Amino acid sequence: MAKKLFIDMTKCRECEECTVECVYDHHPVNRGLKSLLETASFQFTCRRCQDAPCIEVCPAEALERNKEGIIERALNLCIACKSCVAICPFGTLMTQFFDFKAPKCDLCNFDEMASSLRCMETCPKHALTLTEQEPDESKYIFELNDKVVVKEYAWEKLK
Repeated sequence: MAKKLFIDMTKCRECEECTVECVYDHHPVNRGLKSLLETASFQFTCRRCQDAPCIEVCPAEALERNKEGIIERALNLCIACKSCVAICPFGTLMTQFFDFKAPKCDLCNFDEMASSLRCMETCPKHALTLTEQEPDESKYIFELNDKVVVKEYAWEKLK
């Protein structure tokens, strides 16, 4: 069974500002975890409002729905004004997503021999672990991609 990064988003929401560090040679202050949290929030937490006030309020037209109805943010357009955060009636978006520089997580290319990652060691809420946990909807654990599973109380029951 392959190891995956387990992100407990219920613990992440307890922090006002993510202080997790990561190792990224070309961008030492990169907070790559934020990109994973944003993707997971749009995919699992977002209630996909029919009128999508977050899209309507964005002055830079940086938000749009993809063909699956999931909101995506164009990092090259976003001006980090956080209007979408303020108008979301369900508090889906976290202000920590909106750094001026776009964060990116490469998962440190961890393998089966990995026992810890820098982000795991620096997370004050211990929201990150390596696991062999498989997705389990009954425990609110969903697959974000082939190397990441997320615990989040998803709005919509996923298939």
